Amino acid sequence: MLCQFNSGFSMQAPKDSTKYLLLNMGLQIEITDAVDDMYNFNFLRAEVAFNWLKYKYPEHPLPYFLYGISTWWQMMPNLDAETPLGDEFLAYMDSAIVKAKVMIDENENNVEAAFFLAGSYGFKGRYHSERKNWGRAAGAGKRALRYLKKTKGNESFSPEILFGDALFNYYSIWIRENYPMLRPILIFFPKGDKQLGIKQMEEVSLNAFYTRIEAIYFLMRIKAFEEKKVFEALRLAERIYSQYPNNPYFHRFYARMLYTTGQYEKAEEVSTEILNRIDKEQKGYEEVSGRYASFFLGHINQKKGNTAIAKPYFEQVIKLTEAVSGEKSGYYLFSQFYLAEDEAKSGLYDSALERISIIRDNTRRRDSMNQKARALKKEIRKKR
Repeated sequence: MLCQFNSGFSMQAPKDSTKYLLLNMGLQIEITDAVDDMYNFNFLRAEVAFNWLKYKYPEHPLPYFLYGISTWWQMMPNLDAETPLGDEFLAYMDSAIVKAKVMIDENENNVEAAFFLAGSYGFKGRYHSERKNWGRAAGAGKRALRYLKKTKGNESFSPEILFGDALFNYYSIWIRENYPMLRPILIFFPKGDKQLGIKQMEEVSLNAFYTRIEAIYFLMRIKAFEEKKVFEALRLAERIYSQYPNNPYFHRFYARMLYTTGQYEKAEEVSTEILNRIDKEQKGYEEVSGRYASFFLGHINQKKGNTAIAKPYFEQVIKLTEAVSGEKSGYYLFSQFYLAEDEAKSGLYDSALERISIIRDNTRRRDSMNQKARALKKEIRKKR
């Protein structure tokens, strides 16, 4: 049973598959290296092939869709950063939508055109949700759903078709559970099935071409943060990082899973490499990845009792966080707390109390971090 809505609309797989680029295996072979280059952060080489694709198929949405995904991944290391790439990304997805609408106007049963419309609107919704533009995200989501209904029941056409259904099934429930303030908007959306969505995503991650890596990305996050199946997430992270070793997002996610599962020796090695690449100004390696790596190295050394080694890493977490965002992340607050603990032991009470104030200003009273900070403050008062 697929996600719980039925448009009553059915498309049939075409008899002549040569007209459909999603079914063109020869084309997939030709651009495999380009797609791999894109996910491995060699965007210039990837886009040479996408230029060829646009030249060969100027009226098809596929090249614009791939340009859009390429631009998205250029933003992925820090999606919070304000960058002209955001407008560029939206323009590419809008171009894919324009091309796909022409195709569907010519043939309303064109399942390929419906796939690109659902995918392009879906990516736009994803972008706006990252920007907390909930109204625009919902609007794009409703348009994606309209075309997702058209592709429903045609999974045999291509494994790519299942990707949108998988995301809808999982996240239509997840958003209701995690963003209650959006429920009034979501009343217009049908409900999905989280477990079915995961199963569908696993199928896409094994069988699709254009959406395979996107499916793995979502599976990693779901396994790690929602299902708490961190060893399964680690296996996925190791697999995808091995395939794309220059992708900074996959690199830091792999480091995070190593740290989370207690594989500290390997986590140190991988985190140190991240910081080395930042020093070398390698493409895509920036402050957010550095914050992750620095925290892992700081906390691992602290657990070993190497507080002198841990201290500069925690200080670097704070510096990097303040350089890129006003938001005080968990890693930032934990770094402040560990430094405050060390300063309290060394008699540097004023500095420790300043850090405690930062923690309390950026957490709620019932948060465990806030409680720990208050307890440490009481200890300092007794010593002074």
